[in-house]
Amino acid sequence: MDRTRLVNRTAFIVSVIFTGALAGAFVWLVLFLMEVGLTVIWDGLASWFGEFYPIPMCIAGGIVIGLFAKRYGDYPEDLRTVMAKVKRDGRYEYDKLGRMSVAALLPLVFGGSIGPEAGLTGVIAGLCSWVGDRMKRFGADFRELSEAGVTATLSALFTAPLYGFAAGISGRSDTEGPVLPRWAKAVVYVCAIAGALASLLLLNHFIGGGMALPHYEWEAVGTDELIWTIPLIAVGALAGWLFCVSDASLSRISDRMGDRPVLKPVVAGALLGLSGVALPLTMFSGEAQIPELDATWAGMGAVILLAVGFVKVVVTAMCVNMGWRGGHFFPIIFAGISIGYGMSVLTGVDPVFSLCVVTAALVGGVMRKPVMAVLLLFLCFPVLAAAPMLVAAFLGSRVPLPGWVSATEDRKEGDDPGS
Repeated sequence: MDRTRLVNRTAFIVSVIFTGALAGAFVWLVLFLMEVGLTVIWDGLASWFGEFYPIPMCIAGGIVIGLFAKRYGDYPEDLRTVMAKVKRDGRYEYDKLGRMSVAALLPLVFGGSIGPEAGLTGVIAGLCSWVGDRMKRFGADFRELSEAGVTATLSALFTAPLYGFAAGISGRSDTEGPVLPRWAKAVVYVCAIAGALASLLLLNHFIGGGMALPHYEWEAVGTDELIWTIPLIAVGALAGWLFCVSDASLSRISDRMGDRPVLKPVVAGALLGLSGVALPLTMFSGEAQIPELDATWAGMGAVILLAVGFVKVVVTAMCVNMGWRGGHFFPIIFAGISIGYGMSVLTGVDPVFSLCVVTAALVGGVMRKPVMAVLLLFLCFPVLAAAPMLVAAFLGSRVPLPGWVSATEDRKEGDDPGS
């Protein structure tokens, strides 16, 4: 290898690590700002109002989100669209990073039942494209920086490096020009993930913030758990089916409402607020509420736990389709945990076993990719539970959907610029 090529390769690896660190730092920043906003709106102001405070606040949030969308456009794009564009073009446009960042935060701080992954990946992909455009002189390899940034973002956000690695390496870029071989992409993604996790963990350690997700410990599986495995999977799969049906139904309702960027988030905000008054845990993205649920589930009763989980599924589908744009992974995981606790109360099985199986079936039913679902769930569930979770995710992903739901999903993918 000549000296110029060696310098280029070294610069590329350093840039990948820097890109990963940048992604991790931005993930931390968004989560930190989200926590500050939630504290101000929901802790600082809520004490001045009564128990019905979520209704006016969520309506106000809908107005702010709608007016912002009317002025600046529909941001952020969903995770699937961002990844499709990156894999197709090898880049993501970065001329609107400011509005994308604000749009990603607004529904989160106003209590939306959405996750931050959609907004984060779009901004990070744009930042990585900006870095790559300024380092083209080092060679065509820098077109991989956007994909590396998305991979690093997913890994840092979910603290699940295997999920981020698989999400990145599984795709094939159709962009014209030189493309790194798969083994080289693996090296790139490992470096990006290492940089992302290092910066995120360091910032968490020295400043604070970050995700509040617990990590559950696996217990021995007994006869009761084996007997109840299939019913637990069935309940989780039902919740996954409900999300898919709700998502398609609300997508159609949103389409029929037409181009009304303010009305739709206001209606969604009103319904979200009503849900929050009746069942407060159905609001917010879910990761900060899981520790609260862990501490209180034993005294909540099975009916409340199941209601929280199933309503959360529908509310999340409503938010992502009615202007409160964002991801659905964290709310869906929270819903699975709530339903899992409810089933543990009903059946008497080990709660962690119930959580693992129910949540895996639910996430598998939503993602329709069992292996990716299990890799994602390693962020809070033990690796020792991989076998039952894989079975649950596989069976959940095989529950048939109505034809009109599949048609709606196909239409969404057809409208995706990256499809």
